[in-house]
Amino acid sequence: MTSGPITPPIAAPLAARRPHRRVHHDDVYIDDYEWLRDKDSPEVIAHLEAENSYTDARTANQEPLRKQIFDEIKNRTQETDLSVPVRRGAYWYYTRTVEGQEYGIHCRAPISGPDDWSAPLLGDADPASPGLPGEQVLLDDNAEAAGHEFFSLGSFDLSEDGTQLLYAVDVEGDERYTIRVRTIATGENLPDVITNTSAGALFDPSGRYVFYTTVDDAWRPDTVWRHEIGTARDADTSIFRESDERFWVGVGITRSRKFLMIEAGSSVTTESWVLNASDPTGEFEVVWPRQDNTEYDVEHAVIDNEDRLLIVHNGGGAVNFELVSVAAQNPQGEQRMLLPHDPKIRLEGVDAFADFLVVEYRRDGLTRLAIDRHDASGLTELDFDEPLFAVGSAGNPEWTQPTLRFGFTSFVTPSTVFDLVVATGERRLLKQQPVLGGYDAGRYEQRREWATADDGTRVPISLVYRRDLVTPGTPAPTLLYGYGSYEHSIDPGFGIARLSLLDRGMVFAIAHVRGGGELGRTWYENGKTTTKRNTFTDFVACAQHLIDAGFTTPAQLVAEGGSAGGLLMGAVANLAPELFAGILAEVPFVDALTSMLDPALPLTVIEWDEWGNPLHDAEVYAYMKSYSPVENVRAVSYPPIMAVTSLNDTRVLYVEPAKWVAKLREVGADALLKTEMSAGHGGVSGRYSAWHERAFNYAWILGAAGLNPSESDS
Repeated sequence: MTSGPITPPIAAPLAARRPHRRVHHDDVYIDDYEWLRDKDSPEVIAHLEAENSYTDARTANQEPLRKQIFDEIKNRTQETDLSVPVRRGAYWYYTRTVEGQEYGIHCRAPISGPDDWSAPLLGDADPASPGLPGEQVLLDDNAEAAGHEFFSLGSFDLSEDGTQLLYAVDVEGDERYTIRVRTIATGENLPDVITNTSAGALFDPSGRYVFYTTVDDAWRPDTVWRHEIGTARDADTSIFRESDERFWVGVGITRSRKFLMIEAGSSVTTESWVLNASDPTGEFEVVWPRQDNTEYDVEHAVIDNEDRLLIVHNGGGAVNFELVSVAAQNPQGEQRMLLPHDPKIRLEGVDAFADFLVVEYRRDGLTRLAIDRHDASGLTELDFDEPLFAVGSAGNPEWTQPTLRFGFTSFVTPSTVFDLVVATGERRLLKQQPVLGGYDAGRYEQRREWATADDGTRVPISLVYRRDLVTPGTPAPTLLYGYGSYEHSIDPGFGIARLSLLDRGMVFAIAHVRGGGELGRTWYENGKTTTKRNTFTDFVACAQHLIDAGFTTPAQLVAEGGSAGGLLMGAVANLAPELFAGILAEVPFVDALTSMLDPALPLTVIEWDEWGNPLHDAEVYAYMKSYSPVENVRAVSYPPIMAVTSLNDTRVLYVEPAKWVAKLREVGADALLKTEMSAGHGGVSGRYSAWHERAFNYAWILGAAGLNPSESDS
């Protein structure tokens, strides 16, 4: 006998079917859900809100677990904390967080003298006085975010004399930022306000000018501007405009502060322009004229008392890039080879300092860091004793600094910051990310497996799990993550939130599929445009390998990916739905063909080098239609699918997962849609909001994997 009436299960929202003909290359496709693209339509908003209500109802039973996971993340995190201070000029700059506040507080404190290069050692932050002695608060993101549901900081720069702060914020999630300039001594903003800019604005060395970029109607950064402090915005000078819609533009300055740089780039071609920073109103000059399918990056160095430009490029068959130098006054003249092309090493970048160079590269799927001290010793690679790791330089703004700041992490080692004393090789441990509650790295195992793709290619998989909860060969719940686009590598790194999965006996794995950059440029080239299907079949091969090797079973295996990785999720759902117990797709690019057919959409033309141009090429059209997830939904038994999106996302529009979920429902799939109504491509802003979002996703993942959600062995 029941104690009351039985509440019937809530019905899934069903989007109205309104046929829309899409005709290209004599192919007719009927899109029933194109009407969902009208973001300003009350009917569309009502549908998205109905989907949110349905998702809330369907996942309401997971609320206790979500709260538990959120509390675990919070309790493991040192909420009142400081970043490692970075020296710039006469100050140490750092960001600190305060328990209970969503955002960081940007501060500085004076150095003790011109030879003070030893970053202040950080103990536990004192909640009563968390800053360094002599602290000045430059910008409190919490105050700036007050009254807004979303907040993102897109530019942050100091004038050379340290008296003024430039910052730019986005409070919508659409990645359009408003620049302001603040007098640090008074904390008052100047009248200068520049709206609708891209991220990355900066001062010139004189502090008199601000250089910034704006976007066109397709959200492509296309114009570089110069603004004189104290003048009206309409007096700003357009100093560079990129008319080729495949290219974006950016502006920067060399570490030496001697040259201002403009870079125009597509997915496969770049062109840089240089200007002596002592003449900020002068004319920029091209370094190397653009050549299709040639990319290069430029860094200023002083070698043998001569100004040189270091250029990392892939021209002339240097597929994995090589390093040359040219005279700064004649960059198209004689080249000196510094590091020749090596097919086993993907050269990623070079950083120049007054007394040394730093080279970053990949070998055997892992990041590497090497130092050249401008002497006969040559390159010295930093070595580490873990089988999987990620390392990179960061926080090194000073030209004359004698130390190199670098970060190290792995699946089992929290993010760790070192200073390397270049002259002696001494490594100074500055800080390791605190993990409260007694974290013991020895309880966790990381390892690499190799899957074999359909064409015989070996595909690496990185795994981590609790030694006492998982025995290789005995199937365990597993989360397999993938991305595989833009030559972006998913490197092994520590995550506090991930402990909530590992401590429940779950394996976390990354499939390093083609289209990413883990194994060099060829690895990327073999997973883009008309080889894109390799990305999807590689992921399927990785899933099958984990099953065949006894790590997991289809009933325990969940897949996750976001953005272009969300396209991967949609594709593998169609290719091999039987291998997965659930699929989580975050801001998923699942209506790829429709997007690439419309050059008016944000970033479409820029993306043609990555995906192909289906608008003008019938073969590319047919190829993309063969894998684009929305077009290939079919009547099969799909696993449960969760699609998460954001209403204000300008990179992957919310309409893509909305259409996908509607199509999946047509064939009876158990698909849920969750739309953040005040967020952008990166999801919600604020750390507590982000933790809630991660807890929501992890609770869903655990449920899909069949893991008893109440059991956590910490």
